[in-house]
Amino acid sequence: MYRYHNPVEIITGLGALRALESRVAKQDYVLLTHPGQTFTTMAERVIAAAGRPPLACLTDVEDNPSLANLQRLCRQLQALPAKPALLLALGGGSVIDACKVLCATGGDFDRLRAMLNGTEPVAPLPYIAIPTTSGTGSEVTCWATVWDPETQRKHSLAHPALYARSALLEPELTLSLPLNLSISTALDALSHALESLWNHNRNPLSSQYAVRAAQMILSQLPRLKLCSHELALRETLQLASLFAGLAFSNTKTSLAHNISYRVTLEKGVSHGQACSFTLPMIIRAMSGDTQVQPLLEQIFGCPPLLAAERLEQLLLRLGIDVDPRRYGYRPQQWLALVAEAADGQRGRNFSGDPQRLLALYQQSFQMDEVISCQK
Repeated sequence: MYRYHNPVEIITGLGALRALESRVAKQDYVLLTHPGQTFTTMAERVIAAAGRPPLACLTDVEDNPSLANLQRLCRQLQALPAKPALLLALGGGSVIDACKVLCATGGDFDRLRAMLNGTEPVAPLPYIAIPTTSGTGSEVTCWATVWDPETQRKHSLAHPALYARSALLEPELTLSLPLNLSISTALDALSHALESLWNHNRNPLSSQYAVRAAQMILSQLPRLKLCSHELALRETLQLASLFAGLAFSNTKTSLAHNISYRVTLEKGVSHGQACSFTLPMIIRAMSGDTQVQPLLEQIFGCPPLLAAERLEQLLLRLGIDVDPRRYGYRPQQWLALVAEAADGQRGRNFSGDPQRLLALYQQSFQMDEVISCQK
């Protein structure tokens, strides 16, 4: 027996934004987005689609919003003369996660601190997610990432009440995404898909979403550099990201993500890159797994060892180095980081053998030393 649950209303495809007016109706709302002309232009389109102006547009959302950034946003929401009935989140995972925090707290930052320590949210505000990237899947999950660079910690705010009321996936909104961010977010979605497979929480439905998502992403990634303005490509990546989100919304992420949080905090590496450069080595570690190997073979059309090699070459062509030493880690530092990540909350979702992964990294480092000595 297995259970799959996701309550988000999903409207996807060209024209999805037209559904916004009936969902806003006569409710007072606040629009949350990033600063900058690109998002200003998109916000104007969203406001027109909503059929009425917002109480306010909050545009102070940073990438990977920190506690300090969220505190400012809470103050801005609380300072409004009227309380909104609804929030609209226009942006990628950072905006949608910040929106979840505002909805959960109602703008009371002290409540956020309490919730991070286990307190239940009190009547969260509803929100509609309008993603502008194809990668995070945050529009269909009930958790938000909260970064604290001062203490080098990553927090997770999670509660079933934090699912979006609706997710409107309009592919035209992703056309202006810069190439580097397009690659990074697509790799994030690929990582979500694969992470939901080597996962103790996987189920047959989440696995099917994951396999299809990974197949779609791998078919489009090589084309991104040449065809980034092709709407059909953007629509495919958006749908793939959605499928990956629907997969890991039920499994949560696993070891690659738990490794990535340290890499992002310590080295400033973008999330999509940080959670994807370890994927080839983890695929090698899953070789021979009787449950996961058949799923990987569906995705790549070959055994895991060859799949890992092919993915490694694709990442290198996209400018993503797969050697942790390139990110500033000495071999022993990296092995310690992986071991610690495997013992963390997300790391314990990993259905493979962390010791096998550590042995593969150790073997790789030793082989490089031998080759270096022979030169």
